[in-house]
Amino acid sequence: MAHVFKILAIDGGGIRGIIPATVLMEIERQTGKRVADLFDLVAGTSTGGILAAGLAMPGHNGRPAYAAGDLRELYLRQASTIFPQSLWSKVRRPLAEKYSSSGIENVLKKFFGASRLQDSLCGVLATSYEIRLRQPWFFRSDRAAKDASYDFPLWEVARATSAAPTYFPPARLGNGEWTLIDGGTYANNPALCAYAEARQSRPDAEILLVSLGTGRHAEAIRYRPGFLGWAKPILDVVFDGVSRTTEYQMEQLLPSVRGVRRYYRLQTDLADGEDDMDNADPGNLKRLVERAETLVAEKMSQLREVCAQLQR
Repeated sequence: MAHVFKILAIDGGGIRGIIPATVLMEIERQTGKRVADLFDLVAGTSTGGILAAGLAMPGHNGRPAYAAGDLRELYLRQASTIFPQSLWSKVRRPLAEKYSSSGIENVLKKFFGASRLQDSLCGVLATSYEIRLRQPWFFRSDRAAKDASYDFPLWEVARATSAAPTYFPPARLGNGEWTLIDGGTYANNPALCAYAEARQSRPDAEILLVSLGTGRHAEAIRYRPGFLGWAKPILDVVFDGVSRTTEYQMEQLLPSVRGVRRYYRLQTDLADGEDDMDNADPGNLKRLVERAETLVAEKMSQLREVCAQLQR
């Protein structure tokens, strides 16, 4: 019997990372295992990259340092530090990012400590984009283990994958050698990237891929002419368009075989206001948790299937 290569892919979406974190809490509850014990590869973009790195990070005993619930608490407790809701941030300056990098960097440094990419307890793939080379950048734990020049602290990986244009300044790594921005610019849904990685490293393996969204955009895009009118809407178009296109591609690439599903996509629709990447208002955080818990309840039969397959 061919080996089943198990992949978890987590979308970008800022504070909406609360949603996939909640779904993963249920998977850990049903299986009694941590995510790093269940999957061979965890891929993430932006907030999904933060989740991927955190779930694969080792603790002092060599076991995963964090459960999915710990990651959800990170969002709930640190949202206002990462996305400070000050009057200055609400009235965004046209020639500057909405937020300073200091808040998110302080949170990530504290959360990840001295852990490095090569230390990951399962395969990790986090997406970013190098703007000077003008090419996609993949943080891969297997490459980091073989080449020290690509082994970065996990907090830097998390910072680079989540450097969303207009929200945060680019991340500078390697003593300023590389300038990186959010991987959502080309792979907000990293499922296809993870699939390609698995096919390259395990060409004969069967693949089970679980893809977690952070909620579909609800608010209609209102056309406003000119550069400033498109600056934020075009980012939403790119992120949402990429995610939905990847959904279609994965459905074609991984159809069911003899009644056994090989691809699961767990996603929810959001109400107006909930789809903002940076809405750290306590009321919105509460609504996102409720939205995630509703998704878990509605998709319980699929989640049971997923958990059964993960434990085979």
